[in-house]
Amino acid sequence: MADETIGIVGAGIVGLATGREIALRRPGTRVVVLEKEHEVAVHQTGHNSGVVHAGIYYAPGSLKADLCVRGVAVLREYCQERGVPYEEIGKLVMAVRPDELGRMENLYERARNNHVPDLRKVSKEEIRELEPHAGGIAALHSPRTAITDYPAIAREFAKDIEDSGGEVRLGFPVTSVTDVPNGIEVASGQQRVRVDRLILCAGLQSDSVARLAQDKAEPRIIPFRGEYMLLKPDRAHLVRGLLYPVPDPRYPFLGVHFTPRVDGSVEVGPNAVLALAREGYRLTKVSPRDLLGLAAYPGAWKMAAQHWRTGIKEYRGSLSKAAFMKDAKLYVPEVGVDDVIRGGAGVRAQALDRDGTLVDDFRIHRAGRVTAVRNAPSPAATASMAIAQHIVDAAFGDAR
Repeated sequence: MADETIGIVGAGIVGLATGREIALRRPGTRVVVLEKEHEVAVHQTGHNSGVVHAGIYYAPGSLKADLCVRGVAVLREYCQERGVPYEEIGKLVMAVRPDELGRMENLYERARNNHVPDLRKVSKEEIRELEPHAGGIAALHSPRTAITDYPAIAREFAKDIEDSGGEVRLGFPVTSVTDVPNGIEVASGQQRVRVDRLILCAGLQSDSVARLAQDKAEPRIIPFRGEYMLLKPDRAHLVRGLLYPVPDPRYPFLGVHFTPRVDGSVEVGPNAVLALAREGYRLTKVSPRDLLGLAAYPGAWKMAAQHWRTGIKEYRGSLSKAAFMKDAKLYVPEVGVDDVIRGGAGVRAQALDRDGTLVDDFRIHRAGRVTAVRNAPSPAATASMAIAQHIVDAAFGDAR
């Protein structure tokens, strides 16, 4: 007999890492992961770029900074133990215009405060030594930044849960969450599961599921689709490692960049356009329900007022390969429209406050028997094992 049964809504990498962490730290506890899809890692995890971030971008002292840096170490060890690909191919964060040098310097200081290992500044000439086909006038080089296979890691986490006596129950879309004596009942239609505590890791549906559990209404999730191009195979040799722009601190997205994958392909992107459905991986996917919810939320209009110029630029890139590749060409000048084909797309669950602020840091809180992850964008996959530790601390009040 298990001491407790803990329910987790969502079989993405964060939910599965959390289930694994509970099984490790609380022997005798039974974990039940509830997932609406018929396999794990279908949404954000399954559309992830595969980058293992080193912690360069995040505000010192934030949860993102702390959990990313801690998470890298345990993720690397786990991948090595399980035989999951983990390749430290390095990253260049490149300034391509003089007005970016100040921002690059600020980024360097931030990364140093986050204890990013082996980070250094490199000159234009050193960029060419590392990446012979790259542009840029100066850069930060992070040699420990890596790539991996996050869906494979998620499947390993699921196996760990099942090997500990837990369950990953697929095809279970949560329709209600009800308090019952000494516990919580989670329903999917006529199916019922009683748990002692519930942890919500629902990603793109996190605010909807939180409302079912009587959690607060905000922040709301706004879906942003990120679309990719793929370098044609005979042009993939032009990129050795990860090539990133210096990010705009006013915007929570990193801009178009070059990302080698563990399968040998090289992605270019993503852009960031407002998706017309929470699971809108295609431009033509439209959900009237999601659009009405978006239109009714004051924060969405305030966000649009602040960022409409950027939004128009991003949509232009969505509709035109030439517009998409205009910025990319600054980083690898030899790459043009004829060197790429359209690739896949992912949708980012971006939390938005009522005042129109795009929530930057992770948001995780507990209310009674329910612990809710309300915002877990990038680098959530990198930090997943450390996030899991943080969630378990919050859910059970453990001290570490």
